Amino acid sequence: MERLRSQGLHKGWLVVTAIVIGSFGPVFFLGTMEATSEPARWTLDLLSSPLDNAQSYDFATMRFLSALTGGFLLGWGVMILCLRSWAYDAAPEGVRRSVVVGIVAWFLLDSAGSIASGNPSNAVINVAVLLLAVGPLWLPARTVSPSAASAARR
Repeated sequence: MERLRSQGLHKGWLVVTAIVIGSFGPVFFLGTMEATSEPARWTLDLLSSPLDNAQSYDFATMRFLSALTGGFLLGWGVMILCLRSWAYDAAPEGVRRSVVVGIVAWFLLDSAGSIASGNPSNAVINVAVLLLAVGPLWLPARTVSPSAASAARR
């Protein structure tokens, strides 16, 4: 249990979080062009279960929305990788909190919108995505005092 609260695991888990979030970006980018929209259409069909081919990318506004969504998601994933690389060591708790609050904000608004738009199955799927993206980041890492760290190295 103690390992789940280590800064090393938290810093490593930020890669998982970035991939979970950022991987949707290229999928939705493909939805911007009619010839490559099937992965995005299928993803929406899956998220609005059941798989019934009811989702369509036939409208230009849908392709434009897909471009915006893909860009935001890829950018958010890259931002988490940057926080991991350039800020985590200086402020691990601040980075952890920022990432968790951002994911919870996404979860609440996305789930509420999914329910309001008649796609409650996506709110259920969002629970799994939330748990995977946040993982051990739910709890703060235990800090090790400098004297304990020094003693452990001896």
